[in-house]
Amino acid sequence: MRLRTKLLSALAALTATASAAVGVIPAQAVGPDLLPLNVTNNSGRSEAVHLYVLGTDIRSGRLGYVNQAGAFTPWSPGGNPPTPAPDVSIDGPGQGGTTTLNVPRFISGRVYMSFGEKLKFFLTPDGLVQPAPWAGGDANSGILFDWSEFTYNDAGLWLNSSQVDMFAVPHAVTVTGASGETKKTGELKPGGRDAVINGVRGQEGWGGSIMSRSDGTVLRVLAPGKAADVGNFDRNYLDPYITQAWNAYTGKNLTVQPFGDRPEVKYFGRTSGNNMNFTDGAGQQVASFAKPSTADVWGCDGALHAPNDQIVGPIARTLCAALHRTTLDRIDVQPGGGPADFYQGAITNHYSKLVHQNMVDGKAYGFAFDDVQAQESLVHDGDPRSAGIVLTSFGGAAPAAATSRAAAGSGGGDVHTQGWQFALS
Repeated sequence: MRLRTKLLSALAALTATASAAVGVIPAQAVGPDLLPLNVTNNSGRSEAVHLYVLGTDIRSGRLGYVNQAGAFTPWSPGGNPPTPAPDVSIDGPGQGGTTTLNVPRFISGRVYMSFGEKLKFFLTPDGLVQPAPWAGGDANSGILFDWSEFTYNDAGLWLNSSQVDMFAVPHAVTVTGASGETKKTGELKPGGRDAVINGVRGQEGWGGSIMSRSDGTVLRVLAPGKAADVGNFDRNYLDPYITQAWNAYTGKNLTVQPFGDRPEVKYFGRTSGNNMNFTDGAGQQVASFAKPSTADVWGCDGALHAPNDQIVGPIARTLCAALHRTTLDRIDVQPGGGPADFYQGAITNHYSKLVHQNMVDGKAYGFAFDDVQAQESLVHDGDPRSAGIVLTSFGGAAPAAATSRAAAGSGGGDVHTQGWQFALS
């Protein structure tokens, strides 16, 4: 992708959401300056594991990497075309072992983990290009890898697994606070990886989302938006449902109550032509959304772009979550319903449905705003003492019927336009 700010914006949103959840960030820092993060390998796989801690110093805005000891180093500018970034990998644990990383305060970013091969990152004069294995020609498309996302600051640690782009390496995330209590999420049920893969394969038209290596290893299942981007999924798949949901409010109001802790804040939507217009309690129009495309829904962007404000953004988040979960046409107060009500009907986000169904606690980041109604696989502690990523069993997924053309090779490609790029600032 050419957008340099998309993932950085997501991380900023995570920080903003986290800050809002705990109120005013305390002046006194809590938690250690270097937070131990223990990566445990219970995957059952024999390949070497390689780890990376990449992110942004949220005080300066500079992008860089963190070594195992916890030292943050800004990236040096690269070239155009992009030049290979230095190898900043950290040796991960063997099967049954644990490697301890140290995460410094005021970093927001990702912990990558790859099996067998090291990941390839690239630098431009003003940015870092990260792996985008859903894109043809990406240098990492044949590598089995995944990541977790985190923010660590004076208000504590937020750590989550993510399936927003793809489902690949099963792993849980944990945090242990000063009280000694450990919180855990993101753990798959026994056989859960196979169940997701086979469930997606069993949905008519969804099989192209599964990307495999020539040796039969299933590398990842792409989220529907990514699969559509590479031509492996119907780009208009959700259009009939979107039309149905939009038309449901031509003769009645949709009530949006975006803040769980402020139920008195309500906005009222009514469809007129192609637009859904929202008014506040005084009858003043406060937002208007054109009917989104399938791509807008998958990305929670475009017509559903959610600015970081207190009105339009919260309404957009709510609409996007309801469209992913196919509740918008059936439940006229949103957010509405619960997990038993989500993903009903033949046309729905079967990918997110299957990922959630196969989590021990039902929590996952199946799409960008899966945190609406707290369905996300996130752990937080305001006074953390340690954190963890547990690589869990793959369960021996059967080889895919055919190797995806997007994963079949890792030839040159225009990395600048294929990968996630971050500004060095």
